Amino acid sequence: MALIDLWIASQEQILSKSLHQLIAFAGDGRLRDTGTASAEFREFLARVPSSLLARYVGECLEEPFSNSGLALQDVVNQIGRRLGFDVTNGRYRGTNAHIGFDGLWRLPNGHSVIVEVKTTDAYRIDLNTLAEYRRELAAAGTIAEEASSILVVVGRQDTGDLEAQIRGSRHAWDIRLISMDALLRLVSVKEDLEAPQPIRRIHQVLLPREFTRLDEIVDLIFSTAEDIKSEGELPDKQEEVPEDVVDSTGKKFTPASFHRLCVDRIEKQLGLSFLKQSRATFATADDRVRLVCAVSRRHDRSGQAFFWFAFHPHQHDFLDGAPESMVAFGCASPEAIVLIPFSEFRQWLDGLNITDLGDRRYWHVHILQDEARFALLRKGGAGEVDLTKYALPAS
Repeated sequence: MALIDLWIASQEQILSKSLHQLIAFAGDGRLRDTGTASAEFREFLARVPSSLLARYVGECLEEPFSNSGLALQDVVNQIGRRLGFDVTNGRYRGTNAHIGFDGLWRLPNGHSVIVEVKTTDAYRIDLNTLAEYRRELAAAGTIAEEASSILVVVGRQDTGDLEAQIRGSRHAWDIRLISMDALLRLVSVKEDLEAPQPIRRIHQVLLPREFTRLDEIVDLIFSTAEDIKSEGELPDKQEEVPEDVVDSTGKKFTPASFHRLCVDRIEKQLGLSFLKQSRATFATADDRVRLVCAVSRRHDRSGQAFFWFAFHPHQHDFLDGAPESMVAFGCASPEAIVLIPFSEFRQWLDGLNITDLGDRRYWHVHILQDEARFALLRKGGAGEVDLTKYALPAS
């Protein structure tokens, strides 16, 4: 059975295994360029949550095994995908006929990042070799040299010697350095954000910049804080679920897990597995199916349950970019979810009120629940839409 099939069939069994054991289950159990094990391992990494990638990084660094450096290379490349880069896996071992870069990460604006993964900085890196990878990729037409840089990802935070080596070299303006821990923190920040601007700034942090002027770093910190703070200002009060909300089993759940609990139910209903892209956006590993999941606490309106959400233009664009997409509204509990195909939901947007704050714009989504019936309320003259058929059946 393929590794990904084991994950689908029994996640508990996979979670109980070490990374070394998992690789032994993949293909012939040996990570080799163009081998079946590497193909299965990479497909598996594309399906698991980012928290599991962080665990595997820790195992590679703290409990190294045969070829753990190769496994770490694959995990880091998957982290690049979670950060929104278009990633080409490099080779485990370079040859005369193949350039030996570990990964090639591309941004939507065309900038390319040649990635080098090191478990430790105990040994000096031949920076000329990394620069030669860049020149060879440019000569082959794979990248534009003037729109490219090098990123060295190391396993330790104590990187003073390597930093000094880079600063003292003629390649200092083309190379940046980041620890595994910091890279994983960037993934965590990205997945907790929703607005696209701070996510774009995260990408810029990984590119060579002259930081005598600190405005770009301050902009990232400020926009990240604003994105998180704005959550409490929007009509849907995203994640602000009352502490006493319970599911159908009577168990309480924490506000921070509300989105994930809703997505868990949707996954079971559809037989799909979604990866978190941001706070409210999710996609299958092949990006063929995308999902926006918004949540609201309960409000009272004339004795009926009333829910208030915001739907953003960048969420519209996100859903519009996949062959199949859906929008879900969690109504105070993961047991009350309305799941609507985006192809239908988009037709109703013209009938919704809009808030335009200049730097932020969103549609108001008002849903009224009357026992088992759900209805989308729209502005005067547009009429309400009966959403009952889109409600997930009780679990």
